[in-house]
Amino acid sequence: MMCMYVDDILIFGSNLNIIEEVKKLLSSNFNLKDLGEPDVIINIKLIEEGDGGVTLLQSHYVDKVLSRFGFSDCDPAPTPYDPSMLLRKNRRIARDQLTYS
Repeated sequence: MMCMYVDDILIFGSNLNIIEEVKKLLSSNFNLKDLGEPDVIINIKLIEEGDGGVTLLQSHYVDKVLSRFGFSDCDPAPTPYDPSMLLRKNRRIARDQLTYS
């Protein structure tokens, strides 16, 4: 799978040989620089989990924006989150977009 944003490309998959083949094909047609495994892409921090999963974080970006506008020392505000609510997987039930938004 390839994710592209302007001049950045993130290539990932389950087969390292295929990833290398794709990089080789692209580099034969374009001037590429391989930066290795990503740490941050489009201001989203990627943290690799031990079970093969990936966690996506933007807290560093929020800190950067707060700092830029002089709000680094502000107190966090509570969010309307009910921790007793159980989240479940989307069952692809159609929703009326106007009502939902």
